[in-house]
Amino acid sequence: MESPYRSYSEHLRRTYGQAVYRIGVDAHFSCPNRQGDGSGGCAYCDGTGSASTYLRHRESRFKHDSAFQDAVSAHAQREPMELAARIALVEKQVARGKQFISNRYHSQLYSLYFQAYTNTYDSIGALKALYDAGLEQGPFVELIVSTRSDCIDDEVVALLASCQNRVKRVWVELGLQTADEQTLSLLERNEGVKHYISAVNSLHSAGIGVCTHVILGLPGEGKDAYMRTAQLVNQVHSEAVKIHNLHVCGGTRLDGWYRQGEVSVASMRRHVQQSILFLRCLNPSIVIERMMCETPSHRLVSPRHFADKHQFLEAVRAEMHEKGYRQGDNYAW
Repeated sequence: MESPYRSYSEHLRRTYGQAVYRIGVDAHFSCPNRQGDGSGGCAYCDGTGSASTYLRHRESRFKHDSAFQDAVSAHAQREPMELAARIALVEKQVARGKQFISNRYHSQLYSLYFQAYTNTYDSIGALKALYDAGLEQGPFVELIVSTRSDCIDDEVVALLASCQNRVKRVWVELGLQTADEQTLSLLERNEGVKHYISAVNSLHSAGIGVCTHVILGLPGEGKDAYMRTAQLVNQVHSEAVKIHNLHVCGGTRLDGWYRQGEVSVASMRRHVQQSILFLRCLNPSIVIERMMCETPSHRLVSPRHFADKHQFLEAVRAEMHEKGYRQGDNYAW
């Protein structure tokens, strides 16, 4: 049965003729929203910088459904690392990632994904050296760089654009989270909607694709806020979206609010409903890369009982098929 939304896996198969797998890289970047001692940062960030679990070797003893351990400090400090060591780190991770994917999935199509922390927060020279270190181990069909909107400037855009002759497509992932400035201030993002719009416009002017991260279930937000966020994503012509359900990681400021009863998190059922509402407001051409978080349980305060990705996506598809809903059927053309 045809998917009621534009799924990422189907998009990749249509574009490249087969499955494409991401190789996530932690190039030891930092974040401008954190202090040198690791303090600060967004209210929901636990200091892992959104790195994949397989990149955090100290957590390898935990299983996905392990009991909560508060294993990662919200004030995790990254010790300085020389550029040469960072280059070697990238090369090692890419080699391991390619071997793992080849053995497990028997695929030869890869995307290079600079994932952890703010991957444009460095000098242009360092950025070029790190991107080159990964790309030289190609071929890759896509280069994907995750960053903050306030860390996109003309030099960064030019550097990313220069990589376009080495891959089929260059993408940048930007964390909008919400179109509501008051909520962004509460989360202590220290960047706003204007930064997001400016970054998207700059990237699009160079032919670079944009994937926008949003969080559903933020404090004080509901249907109207989700619709406004969807409208903004539509207006800037973001080509893809990652949807996250609000979740609470141990040791964060959000954790403190949750324990004081100031914040609630959505059940699976509620997140199914809010995700469908959001999808129905999105331009049907937008690719849906993700619809829920997959934070390992040993770091997760709440929600503790939530379906796995397969079960969640099946629930979304089943309800959309049952009610005749499709992505974009409430989109204002």
